[in-house]
Amino acid sequence: MSPPPSLHLQGKIVVQIGGSGLLGPALVSALAAAGATVVVSSRQLEKSERVAAAERARGRDVRAEACPLESEAEILALRDRVLAAHPRIDGLVYNAVHYPMRDGWNDRLERWQSSMATNATAYFATVRAFGDAMAAAGRGSIVSIASIHGLGGPNPWLYEGTEMKSAPDYFFHKAGMINLARFMAARYGPRGVRANVVAPGGIYDAKNPDPPAFLERYGKMTALGRMAEPAEIGGAVVFLLSDAASYVTGTTLTVDGGYSAR
Repeated sequence: MSPPPSLHLQGKIVVQIGGSGLLGPALVSALAAAGATVVVSSRQLEKSERVAAAERARGRDVRAEACPLESEAEILALRDRVLAAHPRIDGLVYNAVHYPMRDGWNDRLERWQSSMATNATAYFATVRAFGDAMAAAGRGSIVSIASIHGLGGPNPWLYEGTEMKSAPDYFFHKAGMINLARFMAARYGPRGVRANVVAPGGIYDAKNPDPPAFLERYGKMTALGRMAEPAEIGGAVVFLLSDAASYVTGTTLTVDGGYSAR
C-alpha cells in the first residue's frame, strides 16, 4: 500500500499575489512554515519586502517582487522572472483585492470599473499566465482567496446602526472567482493542474476593529461565536496546495467558523 500523501509544501515553489493587508502576511507565513519557497508580490516592492524579511528572519525562504496588476505585460514579466530563478512554479495563491466602492450600491460607476480592473481582469490575467506555465510543466495548484460573500447575499441586520455598507462589487467578483475556478479545473485538469478556492468568513482586524455592535452580531451568526484570526485561514490554503489534496479540484473550501452552516 502506498503511503498517504504529504500535508506539507517542502520543495514546492509557490507564488502569492497580494502579500500585504490583513490576510497576506499570515498566508505567506503559513506557506513558508509548511516548507515552501515563496515569492510574494504586491504592487509596491517595499510592502512585499517587509513581509519577506520577517519570514527570512525566521529562517524561511521568502523573496519579494513587485507587480502592478493593471498591466498584463507586468504579470507575464513576473511569471518569467520566477521561472528564470526557479526550475518551475508549483502553486499560485491569488490574494490581491481592491476595495474602492466604500459608498455601497449608490457609489460612482468609475469605482465599480476600478474594482473590476484588479478583482476581475487582473485576476484572470494572472491565473491564466501562471496556470498556462504550470500546465506546460504538467503539474500545479491554483488557490484563489474568495469570501463567503461569493456564496450568498449580504445580511443587512449585521450593519444596522453602523456606518458600514456592503459593497456590490465585492460580492460580484468573489462569486466570479468561485465559478472561474470550476472553469479552470475543467481546462487544466487534464494537464495536471488543480484549481480551488478558499472562502473565508469575517476576519478580525486587531489594528482596525469593526464596530462593537457588528462584532457582537457577527459572532452570534457563527457556530464558533467569533471572527477568524488571520492565521486561521492559512491551513486551508496549505492543504489545497499540498499533495494531500491531489484529488481536490474545482471546489470551494469554506473557512467561516460555521457562519454558512447556521
